[in-house]
Amino acid sequence: MDIHDSVLDLVGNTPLVKLRRISENLPCSVVAKIEAVNPGGSSKDRPAIAMIDAAEEAGLLKPGGTIVEPTSGNTGIGLAIVAAQRGYRCIFVLTSKVGAEKVDLLRAYGAEVVVCPVAVAPEDPASYYSTAERLVKEIPGAFRPNQYHNLANPQAHFDTTGPELWRQTEGKITHFVAGAGTGGTLTGVGRYLKGKNPEVKIIAADPEGSVYSGGSGRPYLVEGIGEDFFPDTYDMSIVDRTIAVSDRDSFLTAREVTESEGLLIGGSCGTAVNAAVQVARECGPDDLVVVLLPDNGRLYLSTVFNDEWMAGFGFLRGSGPVVADVLDSRRGDVPDLLYVQPSATVREAVQMMSDHGVSQLPVAKGEMPLANAEVMGSVSELRIMDLAFGNDSVLDKTVEDIMGSKLRTVGSGQPIALAVEMLESCSALLVLDGGRPRAVISSSDVLSFLSKGASLGR
Repeated sequence: MDIHDSVLDLVGNTPLVKLRRISENLPCSVVAKIEAVNPGGSSKDRPAIAMIDAAEEAGLLKPGGTIVEPTSGNTGIGLAIVAAQRGYRCIFVLTSKVGAEKVDLLRAYGAEVVVCPVAVAPEDPASYYSTAERLVKEIPGAFRPNQYHNLANPQAHFDTTGPELWRQTEGKITHFVAGAGTGGTLTGVGRYLKGKNPEVKIIAADPEGSVYSGGSGRPYLVEGIGEDFFPDTYDMSIVDRTIAVSDRDSFLTAREVTESEGLLIGGSCGTAVNAAVQVARECGPDDLVVVLLPDNGRLYLSTVFNDEWMAGFGFLRGSGPVVADVLDSRRGDVPDLLYVQPSATVREAVQMMSDHGVSQLPVAKGEMPLANAEVMGSVSELRIMDLAFGNDSVLDKTVEDIMGSKLRTVGSGQPIALAVEMLESCSALLVLDGGRPRAVISSSDVLSFLSKGASLGR
């Protein structure tokens, strides 16, 4: 009988499928490796098994032990499956940008989940890296696979994914594209393929802002790829090219592939496909571009495939007058986004508001273009006046000391009528465009727009 001994035996040997409609106007074929058919639904099942096998062999993980790992979700799911088979406890540390579906799924496998803020440095005690390290020290018998530094991670792809691709394409693969997360897939597959044919090109698809494509690691919305440091599992000498892809292009590509190919893929898959299409445009008819799709879109139904979520971040534009029209109608000398750093003095914030004729400012750390996660709060003339009345020393405090809550957000492509409704209960709105803060609008901005003969489109 053709019966496998455990679910772990089902990992690997995932299929290739041509992205026929995506490829139809390209010089060569783009073929996808569908890692979602792994039992845990992603490519992370491969290194999960390899890392636990290596830990058991080295005596680092003993029966009844606890696996602790910071993860965007998929590695945790792979580790949870291994843990279920072998009797380990699991604790996974995630950032707050990870969708609720992944948190619920990890808990469904019996894992414990700790959620940490996203916009903090790796060395910050509140970061998901630091939190995981603390838990490992506090829990007897705990082991952290440490996917960013564990060389069993890329080795798993050298031993399995690389040979599968070579066999499935009969050695005709010319370009391999994958998202850069831990770098394990790119490093392992790249080493294997270049060992077979040094001319094969290895391309990293990376979120804008990640260090792989020259950013600082500032927050972005795509989950599971990109980094704010260079892991030991990433061998940059293997990678021939890195392509930065925006959150907008990642999510819209994921939706396009899903609708045109009938293949439900998530945001990081969209990043990889977008980069693969860019590569294919520069290829010839004899080339074969293979893109690895690490998971599927079922874990992103509340985000990438939710029209309200997409519109709220400014990724979709509705019909009729929208918030972006208000911004486009403003006088040319008004900067798109005025904001104040948390370390600035209150006096400096007051001066900025006075210079530009505004009554409130977002408080955010970082330079433009900002990430929404970098917005910390807001200050207003009214709040400062209340605090400074009879106590002008307030003006020499830092903005962070006195700031109020963050402004409510509205997407640039959402209807003006929605903004009007929201402004009935607040003084200003922070407009998001492509997932990033673009401007602040107030009731006077909307009134100015309407005075020019525009309609709310109700």
